Amino acid sequence: MKQPKAAVRLNKNSIQTKLMVVMSLMLALILCVNLFIYSQINSMVREIDEVFASNVSISELSDKLEMVQTRVYEYLNTKSTSALEDYYRYEQDYRELISRLNNENVDSSVMMLEKNIRNMSDTYLEQTDETVQAKRGRNVERYKTSYEEETRLYQYINYYIYELNSQQFQQNSDNYQVLLSSMGVLEIFSLVVMAVVFVLSLFVALVMIRTMIYPLMHLSAAAHKVADGNFDVDLPEAVTMDEVGVVTNAFRQMVASIKEYIERIRSSMEKEAQMKERELSMEAHLKEAQLKYLQAQINPHFLFNSLNAGAQLAMMEDAEKTGIFVEKMADFFRYNVKKMEGDATLQEEIEAVDNYIYILNVRFAGDIAYEKYIHGDIEHIRVPSMILQPVVENAIQHGIHDMMGRGHVSLSVDRIENHLEITVQDNGIGMTREQIAAVMEGKTQQNQENENSTGIGMNNVINRLRLYYNQENLFSIRSGGKDMGTEVMIILPLGEEEE
Repeated sequence: MKQPKAAVRLNKNSIQTKLMVVMSLMLALILCVNLFIYSQINSMVREIDEVFASNVSISELSDKLEMVQTRVYEYLNTKSTSALEDYYRYEQDYRELISRLNNENVDSSVMMLEKNIRNMSDTYLEQTDETVQAKRGRNVERYKTSYEEETRLYQYINYYIYELNSQQFQQNSDNYQVLLSSMGVLEIFSLVVMAVVFVLSLFVALVMIRTMIYPLMHLSAAAHKVADGNFDVDLPEAVTMDEVGVVTNAFRQMVASIKEYIERIRSSMEKEAQMKERELSMEAHLKEAQLKYLQAQINPHFLFNSLNAGAQLAMMEDAEKTGIFVEKMADFFRYNVKKMEGDATLQEEIEAVDNYIYILNVRFAGDIAYEKYIHGDIEHIRVPSMILQPVVENAIQHGIHDMMGRGHVSLSVDRIENHLEITVQDNGIGMTREQIAAVMEGKTQQNQENENSTGIGMNNVINRLRLYYNQENLFSIRSGGKDMGTEVMIILPLGEEEE
């Protein structure tokens, strides 16, 4: 069965887009409902305000009529200019109010009362004007007669106004009750509409959650099977192109790739087993050659004992310098062989550097000036073995070996709080930034075939420091540039016992 085009387009959108569309529709629906309810409530409020507005107008009409009558009476007694001015002002206001009353014959007792009041008010105002004019003309008999007629009309008008106000109030009360009933109906309608909107929103939310959760549940069940080693999972192809669909399709492809990879591994292991059999047969032929090669190696202890014997022989023949040289050679090689795989004290490391410098100065007629500065007790501080001699060797081989003048190497050890700072400095040809970066990144290799090298490179020293102390940034190199010398600094953290 084909899906509608709108559903197909929605399936191609992401979950975020779907949620935004659904939430926008629900919010728009809620907004429309609230606007409708708000407009209805405002309409009801306006009608309620208009209900009692007529009573307010009638009360104002009664007040103005009384003002006109009072000012006429005051003028008749005092004949003051202010009373006359007030009369004319209130008389004008009263005329404006009665002009708003009904003047047509209609089938309504309220409207007919308004017409009677309007007609009587016109007659009353004519009578008041006649009374004022008679007073101004000092015609006593005339203004007394006119005032009596005016007072009679005033009483009639007041009675009709009172009657109009009573009927209007009764009619407004009935209208108010009707409006209150309408408000109750509107309240119930609003609650019903809000409930319907809530149920509809909940239904849409549940449908959206179901469309997202069900594929995830299938995907989770398939993932558990794969985790248990069962790759024969039946995961249907996702029909949506949202995030869940993308993950489902990717998981299907991953499972297929894993199954294919396992098959390749199985085939590769079978081939490897066959190759292993051939290798075992080859190893059997190589063992005899390896044994003969090992037998041809010189025993290191035999070499040390021979060097010590040569040193004793030199002493017996009064060749003191030769004896010291041979003894230094024996100590140096013995330390290299014994300590390469373990650690040593810092004092032993410095003695190995002393022996190495002594041997080189004997070979090269004392061309290397060597100084050391030791501050503090270092006898019980243990460090990785063979970390100082390779640094000194590097300074000599690459720093001062090809110098025209005399080379100078200094070794200093300073104790600062909870660590040691070991500095090896030379006055050689220096290093560029690129050369320093290459050494620090391990991109250079020690030339083990160099006749003056022990075969331990700087990269080896850096790696062993990092592994021994389980820290980074323990080794640094600084140089001012060409012919500015090089300084290597090693930071050695101290343990609690060493501190």
